[in-house]
Parts: sequence; C-alpha cells; structure tokens
Amino acid sequence: MSAAMIPADDGILTMRRSDRLFEIIQILRSARQPVTAEAIARQLEVSTRTIYRDISALQVMNTPIEGESGIGYIMRRGYDLPPLNFDMEEIEALRVGLALLSRTGDSALQGAARRIHEKVDALHGPADWLQVAPWGAALDDPAKGCVSKATLRDAIRDERKLELIYQDEKGRETVRTVRPLALVYHLECVMLAAWCELRGAFRHFRADRIYGCGVLEERFTGQAGALRMIWLEQNPLGTAEVEQVKSRASLDGIV
Repeated sequence: MSAAMIPADDGILTMRRSDRLFEIIQILRSARQPVTAEAIARQLEVSTRTIYRDISALQVMNTPIEGESGIGYIMRRGYDLPPLNFDMEEIEALRVGLALLSRTGDSALQGAARRIHEKVDALHGPADWLQVAPWGAALDDPAKGCVSKATLRDAIRDERKLELIYQDEKGRETVRTVRPLALVYHLECVMLAAWCELRGAFRHFRADRIYGCGVLEERFTGQAGALRMIWLEQNPLGTAEVEQVKSRASLDGIV
C-alpha cells in the first residue's frame, strides 16, 4: 500500500491521520471558495465527522482555517509553502514529468501528480502551453476489475508476496504466488517483474491481465535486493540501473 495508507481492522485502506491533515491543508490552500467538510470527506474517502475532527485539530495547532460546519472552510491568505528552489527549465521538466504520469494508468500516482501540480501552479502560476497527450496504459479502475498498481507498488516496497490470478495472451488462466520485484512502465502497458514460485524463475506479468491480486501475510524480507539485482542483469534496463541496484545491495550486505 502507498505510504499514506494503512489497513483498518476491516481490511479497508485508510489514510494516515498526519497525511490526511496535510491533504486537508492542501485542499483548502488551492480552493478559491469555501469547501464543505462533506466535499473534503468525499475527496479523501473518510467520514464527514472525521473531517470535522481534523479541522478542529488543525485550528488548535493555529492553522489559519476559517469557516464553520454547513457553510464551508477556507484557508486564510498568506499561509503558504516556501518557494521551490528550481530554475525555470527544472520547473518545466517537473511539469512535463508529472503530466506524463497520465500515460501510466496508475491512478494513485496520477492523483499524487495532480496534487504536486497544484502546488507548483500555486507558486509559479499555470503553464497551459505545456501539454502531454494522455494516451497510454489503461486506468487501473477497480470497478472494472483492474488491479490497483498502488497495491503492486506497496507489495514491492513492503516485500510481501502476492497471489495473482493471471491470464496469458491466449486467455489461459493460472494462479501464481510471486515475489514482486519491480514495476516497469511501458508506453501502452505496465509490467510487474516478479519471482514466480510456480515456474521457479523470473516472470513478467502485464497489469491489465491480472484479474485478481491478494496480498499475502508471507514476506520475503531481505531477499528483494539480491533478486532484483539478478533480474536486472538478466533483463537490463540500462547500465546505470544495474550499477545502482548493485550499490544498494552491497550497502545492505547482500553481496
């Protein structure tokens, strides 16, 4: 799961309170008119009562939020982030890079990109003349049965095994237990690189062909660095990436 999400007792992913408070501040900073607690709750996928408690906590911490329930809230002008220490070309590179995330089909990364974009626009103004065509991998919409790419990234980060229901290009379905190692964003699809316990080898799984994904309790803690180094040597993305993984593995005492 992403850094901002934790599992509740019922298994539903919820946002950490510290991250939620930060997001409330960002929502109010970018708003041009009062925003109701109900609207914030819908955006952050929590209850309205939770938002009321969070706003109250922020006000106690002297965050300049004005308003009241039923009317809406707004951030008093002057509450801002320090300027970003980027030159103009760096800012434009950041804008284009964020826009390119629209091609990944990764809804969580796209949401994060939009939030960063709003912060950049708030400090530097919009740049509508920089455009990126959005065509690329299909969006990972869970309502359509698509696996969340955030789930795959979280499992890689946490070194958690996954149980995948996977269909190949001929429609043949298999159930695989895998150790996820990397997520490779191609132009038209996203590939999960993993050690497949069924095949006893590295395998690549198209995210749009994963029809079920369960995060297992079993971990492979401490193995990911060495496995990823071997995978990169067999499937080189480039010399720099291989050397970077080798360096990290050496520092971790893996090689």
